[in-house]
This record gives sequence, C-alpha cells and structure tokens, in this order.
Amino acid sequence: MFLLKKSTSGPDWLVVGLGNPGDRFAETRHNVGFQVADEIAERKNVPIQRLKYKALTNTTEFGGTRILLMKPVTYMNLSGEAVGEAARFFKVPPERVLVISDDVSLPLGKLRIRRSGSAGGHNGLKNIIQHLGTDQFPRLKVGVGEKPHPDYEMADWVLSKFAGEDRRRMEETVKRAADAVEAILTLGVDEAMSRYNG
Repeated sequence: MFLLKKSTSGPDWLVVGLGNPGDRFAETRHNVGFQVADEIAERKNVPIQRLKYKALTNTTEFGGTRILLMKPVTYMNLSGEAVGEAARFFKVPPERVLVISDDVSLPLGKLRIRRSGSAGGHNGLKNIIQHLGTDQFPRLKVGVGEKPHPDYEMADWVLSKFAGEDRRRMEETVKRAADAVEAILTLGVDEAMSRYNG
C-alpha cells in the first residue's frame, strides 16, 4: 500500500532573514536578519543567491530539517510579498515560517524568540502579517539597541552601521542567533525560548 507523502523536495520550514538589498544597507542595524541568514548559509556552505519568490534563496538541511533560507529583495516594508509567495507555493503553514528581524527596543546583542505576536512597530513584520493573514508565526528578534537620543530619527538609527565594540558584539550575536534558529528547528519554540530569552 502506497502512502501519499509530502513532496520530499519542498522545505518543511521557511527561515526568513529581514533586511534591505544592496551594498548601501549592508551591515546596518536593519539588516541583522540578512546577517543571520548569511551565517546559517556559511555554516552549510550554501550561498543564498537564487532569485525566486522575490527573494534570494537556497534550500538546505539545518537542525535536521529541510529549510528554505530567504532574504527578500523587496525592501523591508514589502517583505511579506516574498514570504507570502513562498509560503503559498510550498504550502508551509505560518507556524513553520521563522522570521529573523532587528529590534530597537532590545539592548544590543539580546535575543528574543516569540511564538507569535504583533509587529511591534516593525514594518517588515507588519507586512508579513498582512500577507500571511495572521500574526501566528515564530520570530527571532535581535536587539540592535535603542536610538541614542530622543531627537534622533528612527530611520537614520536603523540604517546606521555598527562600529567598533558594537560591531564586534554584533558578530558574536549573529552566531548566537544562528544557534537559536537551530534550537527552534530541533527543540521547538518553547525550549529555544527558555534557552535564549534569558
């Protein structure tokens, strides 16, 4: 008797790093999602360079799970176009769409895993919620620190680059964030939260 199985070629999870494409935005606070995706790609030796679903993508095994790594090229505010398209194509449910984003309300270097929740003022998350039709998807937030002064424009802050000690700390944080992604995939969201939300 033959059992109908999910296609072996499709991913079980989408792992989406948020950021803005182009050299101008590389290594800015808003692009830490891209950096975490690149760290995972580097560990697996799979460059994220296939342009599909309005994103640079590649498929790999990570944490014993087949994932589609994604870096949307739509610019941050339209990230949902890429995520929604890939999720529909592969029939991946929202609870297996893991989104990695920067968070200005968290101290630099702090990680926070959430099972679901509002966009919290993050335009990339807001657009993904809109395109998935739900906020019930896990996310890994990477703290990039609050803007240094109330009068500082938020756009200028998130598009500023890390320098000096901040840059060194962020390099370590990106590695820890990739470890956290692996924990989410292997141990589940709750266990990963207890390990990394400290």
